[in-house]
Amino acid sequence: MINLQIVVALILNAMALLATAYIVPGFHVADLQSAVLASIVLGVVNTFIKPVLNFITKPITVVTLGLFAFVVNAVVLFIVAAVVKGLTIDGWMPAILGAIVLSVVGTVLTSVFKDLGKLRLK
Repeated sequence: MINLQIVVALILNAMALLATAYIVPGFHVADLQSAVLASIVLGVVNTFIKPVLNFITKPITVVTLGLFAFVVNAVVLFIVAAVVKGLTIDGWMPAILGAIVLSVVGTVLTSVFKDLGKLRLK
């Protein structure tokens, strides 16, 4: 059985992607199906690839006082856009701004709906 918290996280991430596409010019999500697929791929990339990128770029991230983390997040978004046909990013600035907005919107949505995944369905 699929854990309800995973489903809620998936839906919230898809909504955050759609909101980011609405806010950031140059960041495009074709439809809800593309947003859900991009959310799944983003979760996989964040789990397996992003830790490797963070480890490799740790020295430059320290030197830039953490600002290079935005570039790493933009690279992650480019990887997701390469896999998901309905997600397109027009350049580095939309990718970096998209990473920032996606983080903020995702955090807000998660904090608002944090207890939704803990509901028990019978």
